[in-house]
Amino acid sequence: MTEAEGAGRLKELFEAAGYRIAERCTFDEEGVFAELDGWDPAARVGYEYITSEAGDRIEFTATAIAALEARMTRGELYVLLIDEHDVDGDAALSAAAGEFLRRVAELRGVQ
Repeated sequence: MTEAEGAGRLKELFEAAGYRIAERCTFDEEGVFAELDGWDPAARVGYEYITSEAGDRIEFTATAIAALEARMTRGELYVLLIDEHDVDGDAALSAAAGEFLRRVAELRGVQ
Protein backbone atom coordinates (compact mmCIF):
# COMPACT_ATOMS: atom_id res chain seq x y z
CA MET A 1 0.00 0.00 0.00
CA THR A 2 1.47 3.37 -0.99
CA GLU A 3 1.71 6.42 1.25
CA ALA A 4 -1.18 8.08 -0.61
CA GLU A 5 -3.37 4.96 -0.43
CA GLY A 6 -2.74 4.41 3.28
CA ALA A 7 -3.20 8.06 4.24
CA GLY A 8 -6.30 8.29 2.06
CA ARG A 9 -7.87 5.25 3.69
CA LEU A 10 -7.13 6.60 7.15
CA LYS A 11 -8.74 9.91 6.23
CA GLU A 12 -11.90 8.09 5.15
CA LEU A 13 -12.05 6.14 8.41
CA PHE A 14 -11.37 9.11 10.68
CA GLU A 15 -13.92 11.28 8.87
CA ALA A 16 -16.49 8.47 9.10
CA ALA A 17 -15.86 8.54 12.87
CA GLY A 18 -16.74 12.25 12.90
CA TYR A 19 -13.34 13.91 12.77
CA ARG A 20 -12.67 16.92 10.54
CA ILE A 21 -9.33 15.97 9.04
CA ALA A 22 -6.87 18.42 7.55
CA GLU A 23 -4.27 16.64 5.45
CA ARG A 24 -0.49 17.01 5.76
CA CYS A 25 -0.53 19.23 8.84
CA THR A 26 2.60 20.51 10.50
CA PHE A 27 2.69 19.48 14.14
CA ASP A 28 5.10 21.49 16.27
CA GLU A 29 4.54 21.11 19.99
CA GLU A 30 6.72 20.40 23.01
CA GLY A 31 9.78 19.38 21.04
CA VAL A 32 7.95 17.28 18.46
CA PHE A 33 8.10 18.64 14.93
CA ALA A 34 6.58 16.52 12.19
CA GLU A 35 4.13 16.57 9.34
CA LEU A 36 1.10 14.43 10.16
CA ASP A 37 -0.83 12.81 7.31
CA GLY A 38 -4.07 13.87 8.99
CA TRP A 39 -5.05 15.99 11.99
CA ASP A 40 -8.23 17.36 13.51
CA PRO A 41 -6.95 20.36 15.47
CA ALA A 42 -10.18 20.90 17.40
CA ALA A 43 -10.43 17.28 18.57
CA ARG A 44 -6.62 16.89 18.76
CA VAL A 45 -6.84 13.53 17.01
CA GLY A 46 -4.85 12.48 13.97
CA TYR A 47 -2.80 9.86 12.21
CA GLU A 48 0.47 9.15 10.47
CA TYR A 49 0.99 6.27 8.06
CA ILE A 50 4.75 5.80 8.38
CA THR A 51 6.36 4.77 5.11
CA SER A 52 9.80 4.63 3.56
CA GLU A 53 8.33 6.21 0.43
CA ALA A 54 7.57 9.44 2.32
CA GLY A 55 10.75 9.39 4.42
CA ASP A 56 8.66 9.42 7.59
CA ARG A 57 11.21 7.58 9.70
CA ILE A 58 13.40 10.70 9.67
CA GLU A 59 10.69 12.67 11.50
CA PHE A 60 9.21 9.89 13.59
CA THR A 61 12.25 8.95 15.61
CA ALA A 62 12.08 6.94 18.83
CA THR A 63 12.33 10.23 20.76
CA ALA A 64 9.47 11.87 18.84
CA ILE A 65 7.29 8.79 19.21
CA ALA A 66 8.00 8.60 22.95
CA ALA A 67 7.05 12.29 23.35
CA LEU A 68 3.77 11.75 21.48
CA GLU A 69 3.01 8.61 23.47
CA ALA A 70 3.58 10.45 26.75
CA ARG A 71 1.11 13.14 25.72
CA MET A 72 -1.40 10.48 24.63
CA THR A 73 -1.05 8.80 28.02
CA ARG A 74 -1.94 12.13 29.63
CA GLY A 75 -4.97 12.44 27.30
CA GLU A 76 -3.73 15.65 25.66
CA LEU A 77 -3.97 14.31 22.12
CA TYR A 78 -4.33 11.07 20.19
CA VAL A 79 -2.27 10.21 17.12
CA LEU A 80 -2.40 6.84 15.40
CA LEU A 81 1.16 6.04 14.37
CA ILE A 82 1.09 3.04 12.09
CA ASP A 83 4.06 1.70 10.20
CA GLU A 84 3.65 0.23 6.75
CA HIS A 85 5.63 -2.80 7.97
CA ASP A 86 2.97 -3.54 10.59
CA VAL A 87 0.03 -3.85 8.20
CA ASP A 88 -0.21 -5.95 5.07
CA GLY A 89 -3.02 -4.20 3.27
CA ASP A 90 -6.29 -2.35 3.57
CA ALA A 91 -7.99 -4.85 5.89
CA ALA A 92 -5.18 -4.73 8.45
CA LEU A 93 -4.89 -0.94 8.23
CA SER A 94 -8.66 -0.53 8.62
CA ALA A 95 -8.73 -2.91 11.60
CA ALA A 96 -5.91 -1.06 13.35
CA ALA A 97 -7.56 2.31 12.73
CA GLY A 98 -10.91 0.99 13.92
CA GLU A 99 -9.40 -0.25 17.17
CA PHE A 100 -7.61 3.09 17.68
CA LEU A 101 -10.82 5.06 17.05
CA ARG A 102 -12.80 2.83 19.43
CA ARG A 103 -10.16 3.28 22.12
CA VAL A 104 -10.10 7.08 21.74
CA ALA A 105 -13.90 7.20 21.97
CA GLU A 106 -13.77 5.03 25.09
CA LEU A 107 -11.10 7.21 26.73
CA ARG A 108 -13.13 10.32 25.99
CA GLY A 109 -16.36 8.73 27.21
CA VAL A 110 -18.01 8.98 23.78
CA GLN A 111 -20.56 6.32 22.89
